[in-house]
Amino acid sequence: MDIIKMTRELGKAIQADPRYSEYTAAKEKNDGDSALQDLIGEFNLKRIELNTELSKTEREQEKLQGLDSEIKSLYGNIMANENMAAYNESKNALDSLLSQINMIITSSANGEDPETCPTEQPASGCGGGGCSSCSGCG
Repeated sequence: MDIIKMTRELGKAIQADPRYSEYTAAKEKNDGDSALQDLIGEFNLKRIELNTELSKTEREQEKLQGLDSEIKSLYGNIMANENMAAYNESKNALDSLLSQINMIITSSANGEDPETCPTEQPASGCGGGGCSSCSGCG
């Protein structure tokens, strides 16, 4: 079996994983939540308005503070939405899975044993990959 075909099989396995299903379901719910989408739209418009105000040579501090306050409030409302919370949780779970897969692939490409290589970056801040050029953890 060639490597591209095996990678396509890996893609199918990822899509069969419950984390993928949970993510896609949460994304659809998130996209279908019109109140949430309205908040996101309003948030984006306020960010544009803030950036426009910040680009002016003579800035109105009161207006900047008001926009900043509105943006923070909108962000809080967006993050408090149950669909957004579920989306973020499922996205983090899927991102973690993909990170683990990437770590195994990268470590393997750097000569480590695919069966025993780490699935997460070491806490020491190591750049990942093989340890052959490293002076040690500590």
